[in-house]
Amino acid sequence: MWYWLFKYVLLGPILKLVGRPRVEGLENLPSRGPAILASNHLAVVDSFYLPMAVPRRIYFLAKSEYFTGTGLKGGFQRWFFTAVGQIPIDRSGADAAENALISARRKLESGELMGMYPEGTRSPDGRLFKGKTGLARIAMETGVPVIPVAMINTDKLNPPGTTIPRRAQITVRIGKPLDFSRYEGMNGNRFIERAVTDEIMYELMRLSGQKYVDIYAASLKNAPEGAAPAIPGERSEPAA
Repeated sequence: MWYWLFKYVLLGPILKLVGRPRVEGLENLPSRGPAILASNHLAVVDSFYLPMAVPRRIYFLAKSEYFTGTGLKGGFQRWFFTAVGQIPIDRSGADAAENALISARRKLESGELMGMYPEGTRSPDGRLFKGKTGLARIAMETGVPVIPVAMINTDKLNPPGTTIPRRAQITVRIGKPLDFSRYEGMNGNRFIERAVTDEIMYELMRLSGQKYVDIYAASLKNAPEGAAPAIPGERSEPAA
């Protein structure tokens, strides 16, 4: 109930006024059945504008910090993210995240849509970063299609470190479903999981027009000040 109330009554009208969202490629979204929406991640509001663009309900994996806060703010965050059906994920390591991935698989097996950010965290500078393989593993295990989604200009509406939104024209660009059934039976092969992940990231690069860098976003965020990690190179494609 709370999900739809926030979408259509409490938050949706305000977000539409501020972001004037435009949706492209909605015909690529299945009207029923499970799928993973693999999105780039520029801002916190990605998790608000993507559900607004899609008529079906989306479940997201949300960082566990949103569920462990204290005080009034922490209590509100915990209630809000629980009420709208978010699944906490511990990002400290693959083993710690496994319970969240199990929950994601269950949602898909029940025919739901899962929203996932393969970069694992928000982009620190607007570029597209190397994807983590958890999404590929779930897609291969469940056999569901992966639908790439490019969020565009959300970082202009909600720049890193800001809480008050700025007016911007948001675009949600939904790509054609990616079918990885050709890898059936290859679950657990880390080279195949990396190949699947890289294919997803290429589509996100193509849809969003972002420059791609082959390092994890978290590596750049966690680097000591003035000592950014070496970047092997970057690629770019024009937006579709």
